[in-house]
Amino acid sequence: MARVPPRSPAMTEALSAVAPGTALREGLDRILQANTGALIVLGDGTDVLAICSGGFLLDAEFSPQRLSELAKMDGAIILARDASHIARANVHLVPDPTVPTSETGTRHRTAERVARSLDVPVISVSEAMSLIAVYRGNQKHPLETIPRLLNRANQALQTLERYKNRLDVVSSALGALEVEDLVTVRDVVVLLQRSEMVRRIAEEVNEYVVELGSDGRLILLQLEELMGGVEDDRHLVVRDYLRAAAQLDVGEAVERLGALSTDDLLDLKTVAWILGIPADAGGLDAALQPHGYRLLSRIPRLPAAVVERIADHFGGLQRIMRASVEELDEVEGVGSGRAKAIREGLTRLAESSILDRYT
Repeated sequence: MARVPPRSPAMTEALSAVAPGTALREGLDRILQANTGALIVLGDGTDVLAICSGGFLLDAEFSPQRLSELAKMDGAIILARDASHIARANVHLVPDPTVPTSETGTRHRTAERVARSLDVPVISVSEAMSLIAVYRGNQKHPLETIPRLLNRANQALQTLERYKNRLDVVSSALGALEVEDLVTVRDVVVLLQRSEMVRRIAEEVNEYVVELGSDGRLILLQLEELMGGVEDDRHLVVRDYLRAAAQLDVGEAVERLGALSTDDLLDLKTVAWILGIPADAGGLDAALQPHGYRLLSRIPRLPAAVVERIADHFGGLQRIMRASVEELDEVEGVGSGRAKAIREGLTRLAESSILDRYT
């Protein structure tokens, strides 16, 4: 099963420009309410002007009212890239006719050809279908009504919450297994698999937030609360278990996880391979030992640089867990006071992890 192509950053930028709460969106809604159509280009650079023919040079400050009144004329409206002013109106656009298009209507064909050939967002308002469509590059995105978007965003948010709860259970279980030195390949790759699923659902929710604009504030707050710490924990898990055989750094390994198709992500051996763990090296039940970055990062007020030095000095979590205050004090930048706090912190984490596992 192939993944649905993600929305491009350029399209995300274009949708944020027409999101509810912006003056441009108010103008587009006015055009729909007046039962008129429009073809609007967001960009008045030389490349855009090169395909313009006729029309009127305005260079007027943008307002929703002016946009809706100008839409009553034939031809396209050219706005500044930031929609701060109206450059031209009643313009005939002449894009390259050889640029492929899947649209049938004249206005939509022109919009798609301009968007495909120039690096600008193009907005088409259909009076017949009462539909606003945004074109950017090779992508087209019809704008949906706010109630429908909110409904879909809330459904996605509920799905995210369920997956996040499952991820928390797996994460707590891995912490207890790390303390007891019972971690297997399966435990690690299942957590990475679930964290990647959570990230993908969060991406979908964030796309709704962008499109909802000012109406998506509550959705955004819930999303930020659910995703707090997820990305950091994912990087720490990869860092704890990434092997030299992978010939990747942590960022590259995380990026490859994100690029997996849905089917590959569900294959635990494929996820293990990204970590540099071969399928024939004991299989998914082979034992693994973390470096200790993840557990050390849970100790309050412990700087990342100190975490790095401790993990490098001892070379594994079990050696860190057995280290005395004096041995921790030997690590550069720790000191006796911090060494005692680390020792106490590790003891508390070990006790709480085991308690969570067996209750």
